[in-house]
Amino acid sequence: MERGLITGITRISKESIFSDLNHLEVVTTTSDKYAASFGFTEEEVFRALDETGLGRHKEGVKKWYDGFTFGEYKDIYNPWSIVSFIGKKGAYGTYWANTSSNDLVSKLIQTGNAEVKKTVEDLLAGKSFEAPTDEQIVFNQLDGNTNAIWSFLFASGYLKAISREPLRADRTGDVKYTLMLTNREVCLMFQKMVRDWFGKDDVSAYYNEFINALLQDDVRRMNTFMNKVALNTFSYFDTGKRPSGETHPERFYHGFVLSMIVNLADRYRVTSNRERGENERCSFGRYDVMIEPFDRKEKAFIFEFKVIDEDDDEKTLEDTVANALVQIEEKQYEAALIASGFAPENIRKYGFGFQGQKCLIR
Repeated sequence: MERGLITGITRISKESIFSDLNHLEVVTTTSDKYAASFGFTEEEVFRALDETGLGRHKEGVKKWYDGFTFGEYKDIYNPWSIVSFIGKKGAYGTYWANTSSNDLVSKLIQTGNAEVKKTVEDLLAGKSFEAPTDEQIVFNQLDGNTNAIWSFLFASGYLKAISREPLRADRTGDVKYTLMLTNREVCLMFQKMVRDWFGKDDVSAYYNEFINALLQDDVRRMNTFMNKVALNTFSYFDTGKRPSGETHPERFYHGFVLSMIVNLADRYRVTSNRERGENERCSFGRYDVMIEPFDRKEKAFIFEFKVIDEDDDEKTLEDTVANALVQIEEKQYEAALIASGFAPENIRKYGFGFQGQKCLIR
């Protein structure tokens, strides 16, 4: 055979003069060669929209389907999404995301550590993050390797690079990129994925009941339904090869925050500010969540999560929750809400204490 073309998501990483398949030229998403051939350029897309009478949708189409980067080309559009959008006469939809089940992406994030879920929180909030990428990544390296996960999502188009660290002659190792979600279509896919985590069996009903109880200041019902949510989701988020009892609350916490971000986004801004520590169990107690309504006349909420620490004279969950509430006051978490226009009487403060799969809220 004189010439052949092989396509796929990940790189063909094994090339050898001793194999039957060798002397390959590998072109990846970061290569300049053929960069404009992997999708439609913005000029091509806008011209097609004008020719089909959909020119008024240029801004919307750019927000939904632009963002793919190949080499130096930063405005590449997914052909399937554009063709589908034009074929549907201007109807927006997650056309590319619907072409596969995305089960692998969901599994990698679901079973990933707390850092993975924290990064997804930031991505859904429109933020970016830095990570080294490895274009030699293969599938058996994905499990338990955080950087491998980002390399895979970058290579498959779910993340786009908005900048890259300068190359140096003495540089060794992987290249570090600043990454974020590719476009609106991908963001909606991630939101649906998170909703599905909390939409299985009775978990969705328990979660909705917890939110209703929260908005009604019904602490007793909050405790009832939060324990049911926790019981069902602890095991769901701890399905990796090396589950650990100490990481149960950490995994649940981040999954819970993610679900709040996507399910309350129409009425509230959910933020999670937390210190990152070497020891997840210790750093978990320093995390807090704020739920800020867009209407300043409605109630705002502050959550502080703590795991019972018997080495810190916490004999019961009541002690743990009491320490969480003290921390809220000592660190003056409410100051930011008051400064933004919330009345102190409309700010609710809750401490969450965890012991195994048990939860107590006060």
